[in-house]
Amino acid sequence: MDLPLPQFQKGWQIVKGGVPKDVLKFRDDLPVPSELPKGHVLVKVLTAALNPVGYKSMSLPSFVVKRPRIAEHDLAGEIVLANDTEFNVGNEVFGLVPAELSFKTGWGSMQEYAIVPAEGLVLKPSNIDFTTAAGIGLAGQTAYEALIEIGKLEEGQRVFVNGGSSSVGTFAIQIAKAKGARVDCSASANNFDYVKSFGVEQVFDYHAKPLEQQLIEAHISPPYNIIFDCVDATVPLFVNSAKYLAPNGVYVSTGPNVHDISGLPKLLHAVFRIYWPRLLGGVPRSFKMFLFKSEKYKLQYLADLVSEGKLKPPVDSVFAFPDLPKAYERILSGHAKGKIVVQLL
Repeated sequence: MDLPLPQFQKGWQIVKGGVPKDVLKFRDDLPVPSELPKGHVLVKVLTAALNPVGYKSMSLPSFVVKRPRIAEHDLAGEIVLANDTEFNVGNEVFGLVPAELSFKTGWGSMQEYAIVPAEGLVLKPSNIDFTTAAGIGLAGQTAYEALIEIGKLEEGQRVFVNGGSSSVGTFAIQIAKAKGARVDCSASANNFDYVKSFGVEQVFDYHAKPLEQQLIEAHISPPYNIIFDCVDATVPLFVNSAKYLAPNGVYVSTGPNVHDISGLPKLLHAVFRIYWPRLLGGVPRSFKMFLFKSEKYKLQYLADLVSEGKLKPPVDSVFAFPDLPKAYERILSGHAKGKIVVQLL
């Protein structure tokens, strides 16, 4: 039986383009949906998490994204309207409102009651709480797609994760270890113990000297089967990759970190260096860049790893609902280790 719902709810809207402190508006008069599209449910949001796409998309032009729209994507909570889906009222779930859907509809996770496609949710494992579950959806699926679907990771292979202490990086390390791979990564010196706690064997301090130089000097043997670059060192790390990436290996990247039009020259330079033909001196290694698509089987894979104790989603910090601007300050600092979570209740 569906639960009685209030008429209005609280939430954070993005009302214009710009940076978080200038574009976020707290509302207490947002209507609570009573009718849902087919295949969608209504979730009482208990926790929501921040992702880089959350603030990066704030600067996109209005013809690309709908405004006003609710901030963020990741969430965990309880089903309050099941809408003839596979879920029941009261089910504890985690997942996300996909970015492409948010851009079109204005839906998001930073509100008390969120419309979410049933495809974007799975049952929350009983061995984690809502705070831990909130940040799995986007970062976890990104790491899964990079390693499992694009990298075709197999047991016994060797993986290098550039950005091991990032949210995506920590998921990638754990997914690779669960698959039976050997994992190395980059991190700052003060994060060495942190990444090693997830099973990393060798860590390279990206502050010490250029990573590509360190990997060349390390004489990596056997060479890596997959390099997953989730923090944008793409050009130099890939251009030199023949010296530490196996001939049939793959370099997987989330892409150059370009926020606005000022980054276009950087993007064009990266494209030129990466896709220069091999016959004309280009890099003799496979390069793959992707934008992940949220799918239920990926979420379920992650949930199963959590249930088995093979995946422990790290939480950097927890903020109260009214303090969302402070949460963005934390993610923009670049010093977060794990997910930044907001508690709505």
